[in-house]
Amino acid sequence: MAVILSQHTLREMGGRRITRAYIEAVLAGPAYTTPDPDPALTRAFGPVAAFGGRMLRVVYRPQGADIFVVTATWDRGAQR
Repeated sequence: MAVILSQHTLREMGGRRITRAYIEAVLAGPAYTTPDPDPALTRAFGPVAAFGGRMLRVVYRPQGADIFVVTATWDRGAQR
C-alpha cells in the first residue's frame, strides 16, 4: 500500500510544518476516525508528539490498494 499525497497536500505541508512521516503515522494508527461530509472520504486523527500532542487531521480516500490523501491540517477542535 502506498500513500499518495495530493498537490494541495504537498503545497500546504511546508507552511503547516507537517511531514510525510506525521501523515503516514496517523494513517497507520489513528487515535480515531470519522466520516467526512463527502461520503467518499474519511478523516483520521492522531496526536503528534513533536507538536505537544497537537492533533493532525488527515482526510483521505482509498485508491485501489493505495491511500490518496486529500489534505492534512492541524485540528485545534479535535478530541484528544
